[in-house]
Amino acid sequence: MERTVLVRLRWLDLPRYEDILVTGGAGFIGSNFSNYILSKYPSSRVTIYDNFSRFGTEHNLSWLREIYPDDDRLKVVRAGLQDSTTLSEAVAGKDLILHAAAQVAVTTSLTDPTSDFKTNALGTLNLLEAARKSRGDPVLLYCSTNKVYGSLDSLPLREEPLRYEFSEHSSGVEETQALDPCTPYGCSKAVGDIYFQDYADSYGTKSVVFRMSCIYGLHQYGTEDQAWISHFIISLILGRPITIYGDGKQVRDILFIDDLCQAFELAADHIERTQGKFYNMGGGPENTYSLLELISYLEQVAKRKFLASYSSWRPADQKVYYSNIGKAKRDLEWSPKIGKEKGVRLLYDWTLKNRALFESANRTTNSA
Repeated sequence: MERTVLVRLRWLDLPRYEDILVTGGAGFIGSNFSNYILSKYPSSRVTIYDNFSRFGTEHNLSWLREIYPDDDRLKVVRAGLQDSTTLSEAVAGKDLILHAAAQVAVTTSLTDPTSDFKTNALGTLNLLEAARKSRGDPVLLYCSTNKVYGSLDSLPLREEPLRYEFSEHSSGVEETQALDPCTPYGCSKAVGDIYFQDYADSYGTKSVVFRMSCIYGLHQYGTEDQAWISHFIISLILGRPITIYGDGKQVRDILFIDDLCQAFELAADHIERTQGKFYNMGGGPENTYSLLELISYLEQVAKRKFLASYSSWRPADQKVYYSNIGKAKRDLEWSPKIGKEKGVRLLYDWTLKNRALFESANRTTNSA
């Protein structure tokens, strides 16, 4: 009897997907998902596809190589989404593809909308075409963004001492909210979002869209333009000033990376009901911070004050966004497990442990 139970447990541990491609695989989300799969399923293989243009990607690759030195399980392809031949070779034969490669900053898209479009819109189409023409029938997961909804100016708000709040949408923004992107970044991500949905309809691809809110966690290298929680933590630890754009009362829901990785896995496992669908993905109403609230919490954790100044609002900045995650809860049988205070503290502790790395990067930036 004991031997039979052990055999059954081994079968339960077998992965449904063994050959996986992660575009943007050396980035924050991609590297964490790669680690999630490799650590959970010893027989799985992951190919990281990344152009390594973003700071932190080399560090993330070194972290993964330390854990998984076996080249047979972790393969790296250094290329961009415009390299159609290399991309098609990477896609061939894959069971599961997470598309996390992107130009990720609104500010960059405003400065260079053409490059933003080539990466986010055309690059996503290139991936879909490579998958459609490849041998096999991979599950395709797309990292979209809440920015596809635009500024949400039509949703009534109320102002409180430390935050803005929805007056009528206490459960958060639902997937029925109309797409209304109002920056080049929002537009380019919306193009990929819609193409992922359409390829499920037009070609039967097993594609799923995640419209993500603020994802945060270990191995994140935030900047002023992207990953604001990490940026705030790095700035506080280094004694570096931050700029608050607007009044600091703008609100976001936050989701720890481990919870997102589980949602990706469950969407793939339940592809019979997730195919062609899109999900708002965040921490939900229970895991929200305004900028001012996060600053206050981090000052308590660090026992020091931020060096902060204020500037004008950024274009199309949402005063309030948090996700209604009811659809994801139902379809994926999923819910966030790591609360906001625990998650922020985990990221703070990891950043503090790796302070020397961030100090070195800060010196390099200042001397450039």
